[in-house]
Amino acid sequence: MTPEELETRLLYRDGLMLVVDKPAGIAVHKGPKGGENLEALFQGLRFGLPRNPALAHRLDRDTSGCLVLGRHRKALEKLGLLFKQGKVAKTYWAIVHGSPGEEEGLIDLPLGRMDSSRGWWMKVDSGGQPAQTRWKVIGRARAGSEDYCFVALSPLTGRTHQLRVHCAAKGWPIVGDPIYGSARCDIQSRLQLHAREIVVPLYKNKEPIRVEAPVPPHMQANIETCGSHAPE
Repeated sequence: MTPEELETRLLYRDGLMLVVDKPAGIAVHKGPKGGENLEALFQGLRFGLPRNPALAHRLDRDTSGCLVLGRHRKALEKLGLLFKQGKVAKTYWAIVHGSPGEEEGLIDLPLGRMDSSRGWWMKVDSGGQPAQTRWKVIGRARAGSEDYCFVALSPLTGRTHQLRVHCAAKGWPIVGDPIYGSARCDIQSRLQLHAREIVVPLYKNKEPIRVEAPVPPHMQANIETCGSHAPE
């Protein structure tokens, strides 16, 4: 990806904040092993400012969708506080293995590090940090011998890998998850997790900024398979 290509994925822009549609399969920042990352392309998103924008939060390498950037230091401070205080509402779309017995609910399971050798891999841990996720079924399907479900996930906390661990703990892991999921899969196996919408109350006395990312190509067919009439 080039800086120009990243600019074509811009979903929202104002004086403080940018929202880009992150593609799946690319890290948001440079890791210890290096490699392609979005931060290396941010010079194409200055739009006249002297410095590059910076990440206000993170998305996993294989997660697509809404990614928020702050355009300067004060903007990053404001956005960072909103995320820390849980005032930024996020909705993810996912395709999961299995078929939840209910149509919606709340997952309330604390999370902790799996072990020191596993980096940021997480597990349900009664002594870990509180973690809550609201979920709702949008569509269901059966492919081959497997049941699948299209769900909307709204994290109320922001723990590492929260949605992936919570779904797996409930018995319906996200399709294509190489860490918490299953190797067996009858439908497309790239991680089926997309940051669909973000709502940021950035300005006083104004409506929150609501941004949606379009359905990525690697999830479109599976969403249709699940029989949903969700918007593009």
